[in-house]
Amino acid sequence: MVMVSQLIGDDPAAALLHARAARQRAGRIAVVRETAGIAAYHAGEWAEALSELRAARRMAGGPGLLSVMADCERGLGRPERAIELGRSDEARQLTGDDASELRIVVAGARMDMGQYDQAVVTLQTPDLEGDRTGSAAARLYYAYADALVAAGRADDGVQWFLRAAAADVEGETDAEDRVDELTGQ
Repeated sequence: MVMVSQLIGDDPAAALLHARAARQRAGRIAVVRETAGIAAYHAGEWAEALSELRAARRMAGGPGLLSVMADCERGLGRPERAIELGRSDEARQLTGDDASELRIVVAGARMDMGQYDQAVVTLQTPDLEGDRTGSAAARLYYAYADALVAAGRADDGVQWFLRAAAADVEGETDAEDRVDELTGQ
């Protein structure tokens, strides 16, 4: 499990091998299955990730990791299932950054299906108000900007990419590059 956490950022395939080994030894422990699911997700093994995360949730309960599961559905080419997860009773239990992350995934699923205006609406929440900073805010602003551009509202999108860049204190997004791209600089 320690090796999974050390390798997941740089070598997700190796992290997944360690997670599989842990699962073989302790497959009835929820955190082991959750770790295996997260490692599979980072390695792009969507079906395996979904299976492991479902098993972890059956063991431990709660609405956690719903956004990762929805993103796995997108990875498997099933955006409609990602949207269904976003409408579930469990999704309504999510708050804060967890709820925002699920909205980002559901908006992405809507965009996968060409439903750009619905993606914009999905992201319109009170979390867009104010000048928040940090990774969660930057990701939400970025997703909103991306949806606006996809919906044909490039000028509004530029403004939200600028907000995403200002919120992105960790430098996780390419919001500044998107602004340059959209403004022709």
